[in-house]
Amino acid sequence: MRSLIEKLADVAAVTVTPFDASGGVDLDANAKLVRRLADAGVRVITPNGNTGEFYALTPAERRQVLESTVAAAGGDAGVLAGVGLDVGSAVESARHARDLGVRMVMVHQPVHPYLSMDGWVDYHRQIADAVPDVGLVLYIRSPRVSGAELARLADACPNVVGVKYAVPDPVRFASVARDAGLDRFAWLCGLAEPYTPAYWAVGARGFTSGLVTAAPELTLRMRDALRAGDFGAAMGVWELIRRFEELRGADGSADNVAVVKEALAQLGLCRRDTRPPSRPLPEAVREEVAAILATWNGGER
Repeated sequence: MRSLIEKLADVAAVTVTPFDASGGVDLDANAKLVRRLADAGVRVITPNGNTGEFYALTPAERRQVLESTVAAAGGDAGVLAGVGLDVGSAVESARHARDLGVRMVMVHQPVHPYLSMDGWVDYHRQIADAVPDVGLVLYIRSPRVSGAELARLADACPNVVGVKYAVPDPVRFASVARDAGLDRFAWLCGLAEPYTPAYWAVGARGFTSGLVTAAPELTLRMRDALRAGDFGAAMGVWELIRRFEELRGADGSADNVAVVKEALAQLGLCRRDTRPPSRPLPEAVREEVAAILATWNGGER
């Protein structure tokens, strides 16, 4: 499992799920987007994440997206498959991923309205125990999860290899990571590029990105700058992508996926369609996305 921890110290691209004109999943477009990332040098690709509209897909569609992603990535990038919902569904998805040769799964944050910390540990333990040869990455969005719960889970399940930490509080992250064991897991900033420099400064060595699907060169430039300890260069990228990420995060991240898909549509890579509860972007936001793309002269056009 140590090799998986090392692999996760990188950009984890969270891909969109393209839809065709009839509203179904466009597997050809998905394969092209995945191949584009792999060719750009992205080495961890996450299908069926939140940017992939996980909760708006049927179980069959999630399987199709994963199969398409594995085939398109080939051996050039590791696939980190998103799984979740009830324990049975998560286990079924994790086993399907394993059978496709996928070595890592990301477990979405539990969405049950009544969440105890003992239950949180049990939920992930049952999934981990069902696929002991697969590395688990935990997606944490609640500040209630402490380092003690993470350490307890890892003691019981050695295949828990990573944490995608998406609580917007780098001080809390620094404490949780050290209480759980900074060297015990791969720690990823789960809040994308805007938070990555701050999380990197206190211990994260990987980060997730939806932006990378539209502008891989910019995201990889930020990664390389941080690895080199050049925070000035990293913040230069931060300024370039700042407004794009602000549009994604506005109104409780209502347009998080739609903004990324709009950029991809304007680049001719897939349709802009999303599924409810996302929405089509207003024309003014679409125009702003176009203006932002025009400033990314260093990115792939």
